[in-house]
Amino acid sequence: MTHLTVWVTIITFLVTLGFILWRPRGINEAIPAAIGAVIVILSGSVSLSDLGIISNTISGAAITIMATIVMAIVLESFGFFNWVAEKLAEKAKGSGIRLFWYVNLLCFLMTLFFNNDGSILITTPILVMLLNNMGLKNRQKIPYLLSGALIATASSSPIGVSNIVNLIALKIVHMDLWLHTVMMFVPATLGLLLLTWFLFLRFKKELPKTIPTNVAGLSRSTYHPLKTRLGIQHTTEKDRSRFMRNVLLFVFAVRCSLFVASFVNIPVSLMAVIGSLVLLGWRWAYLKIPPGDMLKKTPWYIIIFAFCMYVIIYGLNNIGLTDWLITFMKPMVSGSLLHTSVMMGTLLSVLSNIFNNHPALMVGTLTLMNMDLSLLELKIAYLANVIGSDMGSLLLPMGTLATLMWMHIVRKGKVMISWLQYIKITVVVIPPATLFTLVVLYYWVSWLFGGTLQG
Repeated sequence: MTHLTVWVTIITFLVTLGFILWRPRGINEAIPAAIGAVIVILSGSVSLSDLGIISNTISGAAITIMATIVMAIVLESFGFFNWVAEKLAEKAKGSGIRLFWYVNLLCFLMTLFFNNDGSILITTPILVMLLNNMGLKNRQKIPYLLSGALIATASSSPIGVSNIVNLIALKIVHMDLWLHTVMMFVPATLGLLLLTWFLFLRFKKELPKTIPTNVAGLSRSTYHPLKTRLGIQHTTEKDRSRFMRNVLLFVFAVRCSLFVASFVNIPVSLMAVIGSLVLLGWRWAYLKIPPGDMLKKTPWYIIIFAFCMYVIIYGLNNIGLTDWLITFMKPMVSGSLLHTSVMMGTLLSVLSNIFNNHPALMVGTLTLMNMDLSLLELKIAYLANVIGSDMGSLLLPMGTLATLMWMHIVRKGKVMISWLQYIKITVVVIPPATLFTLVVLYYWVSWLFGGTLQG
C-alpha cells in the first residue's frame, strides 16, 4: 500500500463519518457512505475480490433486517401500533409512573420483535402522539421519550437479530444466533433492567403523578413516518383486540423461528423472508393492498449504507488499522476474562461515542479476528464489544444513528430536547449500567461453561 492510499482511506473515513453525523440539509446517510466507498475502492485499499467477501458477509444480515422492517410496515397498515399505544394508556390507569414502566417495556419488546432502528422509527412518533394527546408539558414528555429511546437502542444487545451491525459482526466471528442469545440474553436483560431503574430514579420527580385516560382514536391525522392507512375497521373493540393479538402471536412465532433456524443450520434470512411474505399475504387478504407498495416504503438505503460502510472499514483494515489496534488491544485481553470483558466493552463504548457504533463495532470485530484468541476468549471479547456498541454508545447522541434519528423525530413532533439535556441524563445512567452488564456477562458465561473460562 502506498502512503497516498493510506492517507486517502483515512481521510475518506473521517470525512464520510462527519457527513453522516452532520447530515447537511437532511441528506440520507447512505449518500456520503456510498461516495466514501467509491473513493476507497478507487484508492486501491479495497479490491474487487474484497467486494465479494464483503457482499457475502453482509447479505444475510441485510436480508434479515429488511424482512423485519417489511413486517413492521405491514403491522402499521393494520393499525397495530396505534392499538398498542391506546392499550398502553389504558393499562397505565391514570398513573404517570405506571406509564413510564409500560413505555420502556414497549420499547424493549419492539426492539426484540423488530430491530432497534425500527423501534425508534415506529415507537417514537406513536409516543409523541400519545403524550401530545394527554396534554403534557415538554418537560413531562422527556422522561418517557428519552428513556424509551435509550431502552429501545440498548435492547439490541440481548439478541443479535435486533441490529444489522450485530448480525454482520456475528457473521465475522462465525457465531450462531442462538449461541449469541444463550450467552447474552441474561446479562444484557439484567443490564437493561438496571438502566431502566436508574432512569426511573433520575426522572421520578419529573414524571406526572396522574395522566388523562381517554386517548382512544389516537393520532388519525398526526405525522408518522410509516403511516399508510387507517387500519382495518372492526365491528367491535373486542374483535379489534383479538385480531391484533393474533398478529402479535404470528410475529412472535416468526421471531422464534429465527433462533430455531440458527440452531438447525437453516439460513436465518430465509425464515425472516418467509415470515414477511406470509404477513404481506395476510395484509393483501384483509386490506386489499398488494405487496408492490413495499418497493417504495421499504428503506432500501439501509443495505447501501451497511455495504458502503463495511467497504470503508475493510479499507481501513487493509491499510493496517487492525494491526495497530491489535498492538493496542492485546494487553486488554490478557489475564482474566473479567478484565477482557470490562476493558473491551469500555474501549468500544469510547470508540462508539467518538466514531459512531456502526464503524466502531466493525473495526473492533475485525481486530478480534486477527488476535489469535481462543474460541471462548474471542466470544466473550466480541460480546463485550456488542455491549459497548449497543449500550455504552448511548452516552452521546452521535454514538448511534438511531439516537440521531430519534432526536429528529421528537423535534418534528414539537418536543424540544437539547444535546446538553440528553448528556446530563446519560452521563449518570449509561456508564454504571454498561459496567454492570460487562461484569455480569463474565460471570454468566463462566457459569454456563463451568470452570473452562478461568485463567
